[in-house]
Amino acid sequence: MKTFLSCVFLLLAYYAAAQPMTATHLLCEYLSNPIGIGENIPRLSWWDESQEKGTTQTAYQILVASSLGRLEKNTGDLWDSGKVATSETSLISYQGKPLTSRQTAFWKVRVWDERGRRSQFSTPAKWEEGLLSGSDWKAQWIGMPNLDLSKPDPSPYARTEFNAAKHILKARIYASALGVYDLYLNGKRVDDVKFNPGFTDYDHRVLYQTFDVTDLVKEGRNTVGIILGDGWYAGHVGGWDRQQYGKQPMGLVQMELEYSDHSRQIIASSSRWKVSPGPIISSDFMRGEVYDARKELPNWCANGYEDQTWANAMARPVDDIVPVASCSEPVRQWDTCRVKRISEPQTGVYVADLGQNMVGYARLKVQGSAGQTVKLRFAEMLNPDGTIYTANLRTATSTDTYTLKGGGIEIYEPSFTFHGFRYVEITGYPGKPTPDSLTGIVVGSATPNAGSFSCSNSMVNQLYHNIYWGQRSNYLSIPTDCPQRDERLGWMGDAEVFVRTATYNSQVGAFMTKWLNDVQDGQSPKGDFGDVSPRVHFFGTAPGAPAWGDAGVIVPFTIYEVYNDKRILARHYEAMKRWVEYVHGVTNGLLWEKVAGNDYSDWLNINEETPHDVVATAYFAHSTDLLARSASILGKIDEARKYKDLYGQIRQAFNTAFVTPDGRVKGDTQTAYLLVLEFNLIPEEMRPLAAKHLVEDIVTKRNTHLATGFLGAGFLNLVLSETGNNDLAYRLLLTETYPSWMYPIKNGATTIWERWDGWTKEKGFQTPVMNSFNHYSLGAVGRWLYADVGGIDLLPGSPGYKKFVIRPRPGKGLSWAKTSYDSIHGPIKSDWKAVGNNLFVDVEIPANTSAVVYIPASSSKAVTEAGVSALRAKNVSFLRMEKGAATFEVGSGSYRFESDRVTENP
Repeated sequence: MKTFLSCVFLLLAYYAAAQPMTATHLLCEYLSNPIGIGENIPRLSWWDESQEKGTTQTAYQILVASSLGRLEKNTGDLWDSGKVATSETSLISYQGKPLTSRQTAFWKVRVWDERGRRSQFSTPAKWEEGLLSGSDWKAQWIGMPNLDLSKPDPSPYARTEFNAAKHILKARIYASALGVYDLYLNGKRVDDVKFNPGFTDYDHRVLYQTFDVTDLVKEGRNTVGIILGDGWYAGHVGGWDRQQYGKQPMGLVQMELEYSDHSRQIIASSSRWKVSPGPIISSDFMRGEVYDARKELPNWCANGYEDQTWANAMARPVDDIVPVASCSEPVRQWDTCRVKRISEPQTGVYVADLGQNMVGYARLKVQGSAGQTVKLRFAEMLNPDGTIYTANLRTATSTDTYTLKGGGIEIYEPSFTFHGFRYVEITGYPGKPTPDSLTGIVVGSATPNAGSFSCSNSMVNQLYHNIYWGQRSNYLSIPTDCPQRDERLGWMGDAEVFVRTATYNSQVGAFMTKWLNDVQDGQSPKGDFGDVSPRVHFFGTAPGAPAWGDAGVIVPFTIYEVYNDKRILARHYEAMKRWVEYVHGVTNGLLWEKVAGNDYSDWLNINEETPHDVVATAYFAHSTDLLARSASILGKIDEARKYKDLYGQIRQAFNTAFVTPDGRVKGDTQTAYLLVLEFNLIPEEMRPLAAKHLVEDIVTKRNTHLATGFLGAGFLNLVLSETGNNDLAYRLLLTETYPSWMYPIKNGATTIWERWDGWTKEKGFQTPVMNSFNHYSLGAVGRWLYADVGGIDLLPGSPGYKKFVIRPRPGKGLSWAKTSYDSIHGPIKSDWKAVGNNLFVDVEIPANTSAVVYIPASSSKAVTEAGVSALRAKNVSFLRMEKGAATFEVGSGSYRFESDRVTENP
């Protein structure tokens, strides 16, 4: 009997081990089961998963069906790809029957591995098309009639009732606003999204969202309603006047019912809808929200509500700018912050400390008499006397005002404003507030988490925390520069210096797809990109600035590299080319010396100004190089050759004008050397000389401190590690004196500061003209934490982490680091730990991928994998010794390497 059971267990174990890979984590256009997309040729992605080492996909079959029932019967009536021999799993273009507006497509995939084993079909996924044609829109824009447009007005509430006469099979609402909106059906919020439809250049593009309301609508009488706010359209944008795009908010609602007999009914916003002001007296992203609970409209979106006194909506047709489908994650609440302590620096003035600089608003809990008013003011820092520091907000008053209706406990959350803050000043509160009286509601674009980093040093962990929170704070519909003062714009330079770090922290493929449309919308007829995107009217036609305008080339190329997204290159290639040609046209002998717009150069450097022509020409060369590579990727052979030649000519002109024979670069600054080394602008034999000058500047001139601004900060440690100065990179990381990454942390920072000297013990606060304490740019060092400390990085020429690098570079001050990253092909992990004279490195490689793994060691013989010689281990092949590291090619699976832990680059 024991023998029989043993055989059964062995057989089961054999079959369990022999299971082929499976397809999981199905996505359409970077999104999980998206609804209302605007792509009629969407792209599909999945992860391959396997318990075995060294597995690769050799083929796939995708089925796409018009119903779940057909899909369950393995009938792909929309598309059956057949068996396609390829290892590709990401962004596979749909090639089936033409898709139409509103169409739902159900899909699944199965894969074959390297042994010819076929998997089961994956769990089904789906996507749904939105309104693909302007003629699909029957709704009209509606708003409040007879407003005084010279001042902020109450938020309009709009409603209509309708009768659903039959059994409902499917119900959708397509909604948008010139401004922002909240959508209701039968008295309930349709979703929990904030600030729809998002920030765009409304002169060129307006987004809409699609909602599945099948479960909210009922047979018989129903009521649909919308509340509007000024938002970016009619409110303040930046520190300038209101109404940058339009005079008043307007909404667009189109509800479509499909009955069980497949007949359809459309309920569309029009002048027949009723509108009224409500309790939101005014709302503005910069100023805050004023709410009078006594003016609430109970049951305003319920059947039978008495709206006879409401006005008929002002209406206008959808004509000049037809809304297009949103293509990225919306803004949602993603965390809460509890009050840590409450002080009373002045009588009756309370200050709540949430312990974390955050973006969102405060949920107020209060009880008092009708007419009592509570004011909440928001700030990032405190004055020495304990009052809130608001000088750096400039004209952003950032104040929410709530007037009580009385009669019990009241809960208030603003609808159409957000603030950047850690501290909340509370005045007018009935009695004394407690920590339970206030909760910080944290909001931001709901980009899924991608990476994680932790190490043995608590201050470095806080730095990573600050980088992460800075991104989540400022990735709100667009990549803003800061969330607190009267600005909050999509600054191009900030976005491009941080984008690579951003891809590690979060899945930003969809987010950047949306924003790059804003970038292209803002390109002028001359070819220059704006300083900010969306390009607000205030900036007018100022020519594009070096490094800032170059975001229009650098960001799409980065998204291509990280996600193997060729379409993003194809869609923005002509815009990228126009930028390079624009710059070419304003150069003098290929040197960009004049006509550089606002020319921010190495913004906010520390007393080490890099010559502007060096910065501008370096970025001109870099963008030209990326354009040439993009042309080659897209099969534009002649243009690839043209721009490769141009890049070579710019490089030669740069060296002739700015580089001496001993490798010294004009300006002799840290950023000057970082640009020439990172952008490969000098001959290979001169790289050690330039690196030597860089080290001299840091160590000798700056007493081992950094001096870079926005442009150099993200490259500093990367270049040091790459040029054999890893020890110095670690010393800079761990330096606690000013200026450094650790100085703000030592002084209580919970996000990245805009300036190295935002606050110092000697001088206090820097100028309030420009001093944000939540600003991600200098957090671009996060890329180095992931790529060099953790070791996870792209392999040049292999986009999308199909084949990638794991190269941890341990350094003095850290005894271990754990790093993970969810690539578009699956999760990657790299954990290292130094114990005595030994180094242990654990790596995890996703199925259907491989990695080049570098293990610091004296020789290949000093490295073992799982106790067995790495040279004999399955799926591990020794390649070479390189700069103090044994290099291996490793197939998928989990591995442990052990070495004698010599210092890399001795």
